[in-house]
Amino acid sequence: MATDKHYSDAPAPSTGYSHAARTVVQETTLRVQEMHGAIAGSCFAILRRVPLLSGPARLVQGAHDTIAAGVYGAIRHGSGGLLAAAAVVEKRATGFAPGKPPGRLASGLRGALNGAFGDYLAASNNRLAIRMAIGADGGAALALDAPSLQAAFPEAGKRLCVFIHGLGCDEHSWQVDDADDPSSDIHFGRQLHADFACTALYLRYNSGLPIAANGAQLAGLLEDLLAAWPQPDCELLIIGHSMGGLLALAACEHAASHALAWPKAVRMLICLGSPILGSRVERLGQLTNAALNLSKMTAPLGTIASTRSQGIKDLRHGPGVPRQAAAHAHIAFRFLGASLSDDEDHPLGRFIGDGLVTPGSATAHAIDGDVQSASLGRLAHMRLLKDVRVYRQIKEWISDGPAEKC
Repeated sequence: MATDKHYSDAPAPSTGYSHAARTVVQETTLRVQEMHGAIAGSCFAILRRVPLLSGPARLVQGAHDTIAAGVYGAIRHGSGGLLAAAAVVEKRATGFAPGKPPGRLASGLRGALNGAFGDYLAASNNRLAIRMAIGADGGAALALDAPSLQAAFPEAGKRLCVFIHGLGCDEHSWQVDDADDPSSDIHFGRQLHADFACTALYLRYNSGLPIAANGAQLAGLLEDLLAAWPQPDCELLIIGHSMGGLLALAACEHAASHALAWPKAVRMLICLGSPILGSRVERLGQLTNAALNLSKMTAPLGTIASTRSQGIKDLRHGPGVPRQAAAHAHIAFRFLGASLSDDEDHPLGRFIGDGLVTPGSATAHAIDGDVQSASLGRLAHMRLLKDVRVYRQIKEWISDGPAEKC
């Protein structure tokens, strides 16, 4: 029983890339106009204090303000009309047919836009706002009912693995390209199927929404998935990358608070490069935003910076101590961090981490019970999705983990 039907009940989206671009152009133009006005206002204020110049300064300022308002208004309305016309072309050319999944390039662009502005896209019912769904490898979203799942997986086993991507990404992030080096890159889902007869499923979600809201919706989808899965008493493995790990932890919290059944099937939850203690990048962004807002002249830039999604802002702090720790006691938690340095224990390696998340943040936890952590060197944040050494660690954890439930 899903706990959040907001997106499935929403009216059909009617806007897309053109609308998003128009919004960005018009909002940016407005912020530039505000900054222009603040700078000009400060200059004219000084001139008005000078004897004999006060009157002429007021006249010049009035003319300046009128001309500037007309110029910026023309930019906003002109770009709006052009992009509105582009929207008509877009509807015919970008393949947003009902029930048809976007191609990999379009999907990647949508994932990036959702990461940056996903909460706005969802609130404005933009067609680019991603609706959370679970799908098979490279396929369309699955209907989470018994007949549909039986048809999609006629040889379904008892072991499932749900992969959860990170901020600004999509389910294609877990795929290995033909150009990738087979000696260093591996498709985790397919290899898990080969090694453990595990059916791989992939979550697609709007990473710009609050982590808690996404976690609650994921908890509902997992409840539906396990209730309808063709094999009863199945075993669930969850692997989350970056924000995806935080999403999985939030889903566990929500499930415990609402007495959902699916966590009982979870054997292990693995977080790859998840900022458990928060992200330094987002904390730096918050400090920069605060600094910009200290000055009237730079405040419009602070307004632009503050439009980043709530999902990004949520990365400033980690998930904290689990409020429902007792409900998670049967789950094995595994945390993997990485560093760009050859030696992950080197002070510089601990400081720069994988480029986005430090090993300390990725491997820290406040969870009691079966918890293990590991770190790898010479590994960037996005390499955690397909590196053969990462899979080797995952395989070791699963092989040495708790006894199977089925």
